[in-house]
Amino acid sequence: MAQQEEPADDRTRSAGLSPAALALAARCEPRVNELARRMARGVFEQLHGYADLPADVKDVEIAATARHAMRLFLRGATGGAAADPLEYFQERAAQRAEEGMPLHLLLRTYGLGVRELWRVLRETAAAEERDALAELAEALFTAEDRIVGAVTESYLDEQAALVAERQEQRRSRARALLEGGVDPRGPVADGSTLVLYVGFTDPAPPGERSPVAARRLLRRVQTALDRAFGTETLALLDGGGGHVVIRGCGEVPARLLEALREAAGSETRLACARARSVEHIPRIGRQVAEVVRVARACGHSPGLHRLDDVLLEYHLSRPSDASDRIAALLAPLDDRPELVQTLRIHLGQRQDRRATARVLSLHPNSVDNRLTRIQELTGLDLGSPRDAALALAALSVRAVDAAADAATG
Repeated sequence: MAQQEEPADDRTRSAGLSPAALALAARCEPRVNELARRMARGVFEQLHGYADLPADVKDVEIAATARHAMRLFLRGATGGAAADPLEYFQERAAQRAEEGMPLHLLLRTYGLGVRELWRVLRETAAAEERDALAELAEALFTAEDRIVGAVTESYLDEQAALVAERQEQRRSRARALLEGGVDPRGPVADGSTLVLYVGFTDPAPPGERSPVAARRLLRRVQTALDRAFGTETLALLDGGGGHVVIRGCGEVPARLLEALREAAGSETRLACARARSVEHIPRIGRQVAEVVRVARACGHSPGLHRLDDVLLEYHLSRPSDASDRIAALLAPLDDRPELVQTLRIHLGQRQDRRATARVLSLHPNSVDNRLTRIQELTGLDLGSPRDAALALAALSVRAVDAAADAATG
């Protein structure tokens, strides 16, 4: 990137350097090419990871950047010129980010470059040029600060853009698999595909939800998933949870639930199932989401849920022509939430009145009184297997309907 050379007077005014300082800098300029080569193939070799870079990056890109930086400084252009002197370094920083060069390695090349240039200035300066040397030292450190700041900002911006692009590619691939049973990367051999649904604690109301907090939550969850499975998982998540698809995997890692709880909180729920082929992924995706919804609605403790864990509730809560009439059986309890809670726990404890009393921290006689009142209001005889099944079906339908209303409201 060619730089238009300014007249000496203009350079002096733009950089704020004295004629003596510019004269000293000018005597060092012929050594720029040699110094840039020595940096790229000698000085920078002491940096961990630098030796692994491709030869063309070291000999062309890094050497050219070092050469440009030194010429820019020695010609007194650091104080500002017609073209932005930082743009060149920002472009190179973005390129290094795209190539995957670590930021610490990139910044250390600038630090070592400044040190080497300072060494040349010191060696070239005569005893009577002490003031000019001090002037150049101040200008050099000022220039380094500006360039390093611009390089860091550009590198991080490019890195963030690359991460966002990769994340969106993963989301698009997950969406395609979950919605259409196709993989955007083309046909791949069928095999076990694990489909998960992760449910977080109910999110805050929209007006109180922090976008920053939501993004941090999703980053933590994505990181936990990738580490647990040892690969970049395909996740389609939002602030309330979502689906995860892992091709070529059939089992949940032992520490996955623990890792997700550390990332998203102790109320995290997880459901999983295997899809036999790509075409089955959409159906399995709907199933695992419903398993989490049923488990939450029916009062199951947060954790790992499988279809077998909620088999009866899942079946009873499926929509049918009879759903409204079954749900209406418990309408007389609408104003008595403590009776609904007692009924749910009593059925969950296999109608053991003492176990129900322990869960509710009540005396067994109090449980009996509540059960009697339930039977009086609803007409259901909980001692009858048929009526107990109807009560469980009514609880399941109402709970799932309430959860659906809350999600859409």
